[in-house]
Amino acid sequence: MKILITTDTYYPMINGVVVSTNNLYRQLKKEGYDVKILTLSYNGNEYIEGDVYYLNSRFAKVYPDARIMKPFGNTIISKIIEWGPQIIHSQTEFSTMLVAKYIRRKLDIPQVHTYHTMYEDYLKYFLGGKVIGKAAMARIIKVLFNTFDEIIAPTEKVKDALRKYEVYKDIKIIPTGIEIEEFQEDFKKNEKEEILGKYGLTGKDNILVYVGRAAEEKNIQEIIQLFSKAIKEVEDIKLLIVGGGPYLPELKKLASKYKVQDFVKFTGMVKRSEVHKYYKLGFAFVTASKSETQGLTYIEALASGCPVICKWDLCVKDLIINGITGFTYTNERQFVRAVKMLKTNLHLREQIAFNARKKSYLYSEEKFARSAMEVYEDLLLNRVVRRKNLAQMIRTIF
Repeated sequence: MKILITTDTYYPMINGVVVSTNNLYRQLKKEGYDVKILTLSYNGNEYIEGDVYYLNSRFAKVYPDARIMKPFGNTIISKIIEWGPQIIHSQTEFSTMLVAKYIRRKLDIPQVHTYHTMYEDYLKYFLGGKVIGKAAMARIIKVLFNTFDEIIAPTEKVKDALRKYEVYKDIKIIPTGIEIEEFQEDFKKNEKEEILGKYGLTGKDNILVYVGRAAEEKNIQEIIQLFSKAIKEVEDIKLLIVGGGPYLPELKKLASKYKVQDFVKFTGMVKRSEVHKYYKLGFAFVTASKSETQGLTYIEALASGCPVICKWDLCVKDLIINGITGFTYTNERQFVRAVKMLKTNLHLREQIAFNARKKSYLYSEEKFARSAMEVYEDLLLNRVVRRKNLAQMIRTIF
């Protein structure tokens, strides 16, 4: 089977969509499928690198690091058509979606789409929220998504949102999978000390770790504020914020505002190949994001054996279970209590770490890819059956 995956974002950019796309690609290739990725180039030029086809593009001032396709000079689209994919799996809703729709019409093939981004949580960051409101976004999603042959939602939260937008097409819930083994690799003590030393930390420090993009919608500002409260009740704790992004300068100012700048460390951008090591630096992973469709970093933390403390959200239902795989909070008191329990109770921490690793196997990239493959195969089979039935009906009539 020939599968075309389209996405506006891909390496060197790092985010949940990129990780999900790459994990799916790698597993499909392992299963023997012929897979290509169509994306926007980060350097602006059109080129092909292995199975990845890069469209020429330019920066768009609608959101930090956002890019849009240049309207002319994309000759590789014809090469994709010549290759002849049998199914398209789109991952984003902008530039490459237009190309995906064009290829779909040209070849008359089915299109699957995964909804990764809760746009209503991001609208105020797109051109300052002055162009598109929630009602307009809901109408756009309704019209666009009802054109797909199949929709994949990573969580129940996403499926519920699409139903509220009056998307009536079939929606399969398929959580994005991760490479479990990568996050369970052994971490040598000297290597750990070397990484900690970069940020003025040692193996004796009790560290809360956040891993992810430093963007305003990730609500890291709340974590810093809550940390400033926790540090008054829980002795000897530090906060390590791992990741780069446009909001990093503001977060550093915020740490100074709350007078915790000596206890909050920022790593800036970290290589994707090194990220798994940072989860193992903390006695807990902390996040206050409400904009997640699934929260891949939560699963990565679990696979690393790092208990999760997160703000309650529907996307963590059945994933972060209080006292089992971590703790959810809805207020300051609950956050501080969770930090205190995990910092002072070694037995509890070890039990949660064991449970967390076990839970993470439900989100392996192998299981993720198998579920996607079932969707592809069902779609193609149903199309063959429908065409066969139509041919029989025509013969009967005439």
